[in-house]
Amino acid sequence: MKNDKENLIVALTFEFALHIITFCEELESQKKYVISKQLIRSGISIGANVREAQNAESKADFIHKMKIAAKEADETEYFLLLCQSSKTYPFDPTLLDKLISIIKIISKIIASSKAVKTFSNLQITQ
Repeated sequence: MKNDKENLIVALTFEFALHIITFCEELESQKKYVISKQLIRSGISIGANVREAQNAESKADFIHKMKIAAKEADETEYFLLLCQSSKTYPFDPTLLDKLISIIKIISKIIASSKAVKTFSNLQITQ
């Protein structure tokens, strides 16, 4: 499944992971270790799973890995919303904006991958 062309979701999630690392360093500098550790794990895992999906063994494997990336994105959103809602935590709104875009793209990829799978299983009868 891997191909050498520029892949939008791979690039976006890699850039997002770099941004998450910087934000988590800021959290740690303010001694917000618990959220920082959770956020860095889920935030960089999105891209790791998207990248792993590029080497999927089958369409079902690809969809499964993208679903894991979607779950990690949802978890990351939760931690970012905690930071946003807390009076004592820093918050970077661009992170949430980027994440929402990533979630939408991953959702479309999953939906279109499932649609292709479903379509290929249809039998034409007359």
